[in-house]
Amino acid sequence: MPRTIALVEDDPAIRENYTVALKNQGYQVNAFRDRPSASAAFEQTLPDLAIIDIGLNDEMEGGFLLCQQLRQLSQSLPIIFFTARDNDVDTISGLRMGADDYLTKDISMAHLLARIAALFRRTDLLAAPKQQSEQIRLGHLQVDVSRMTVSWKSEPVALTVTEFWMLHALIKHPGHVKSRQQLMDESRMVVDDTTITSHIKRMRKKFVQLDDTFDHIDTVYGMGYRWQNH
Repeated sequence: MPRTIALVEDDPAIRENYTVALKNQGYQVNAFRDRPSASAAFEQTLPDLAIIDIGLNDEMEGGFLLCQQLRQLSQSLPIIFFTARDNDVDTISGLRMGADDYLTKDISMAHLLARIAALFRRTDLLAAPKQQSEQIRLGHLQVDVSRMTVSWKSEPVALTVTEFWMLHALIKHPGHVKSRQQLMDESRMVVDDTTITSHIKRMRKKFVQLDDTFDHIDTVYGMGYRWQNH
């Protein structure tokens, strides 16, 4: 059975382009132009993954509402937000909307397909029987690499796929500086250089929300980032 992707996008040209491209990759695509039509469809049948534009027609936060609806129906369904500008993402992070990844609309198709594949891979891993898993422990940090889960002081940290692989790159060699290029390479997918900083910033913020004394991700100016065990 092909995986079903719900695409909620009010721009007809973008909606059509992505629908065609995703179908060419073997996905079944259900495309929606507004929140009410998508919402009604989700109540009947859930997709395997949802790509949601934040602003839908005259609803500036229509995508947020859809995300909340989907999270009530399923805690594990992968959700990607489309944003017009990268700074929209800070709003999303502040609201802790429960999306798995955030992409700007100028993203390349190869980049989008890599994110979708990574999210399906994580979903499959989480659904699989828990056998041998690669665990990393650093102080209060516990990472299950096989299942792509993270906890801090036994509390789960809801990292996106991109954030997870960036954290993994930092903690493999604590104290070693990772350049932006290395973080891009090790995040296992294409990540724009200009958005590395905001990914790191959002990741830090998620740890700080759980522990306001958290200060383990250092910025080394002109060089990159490192994980410091104090």
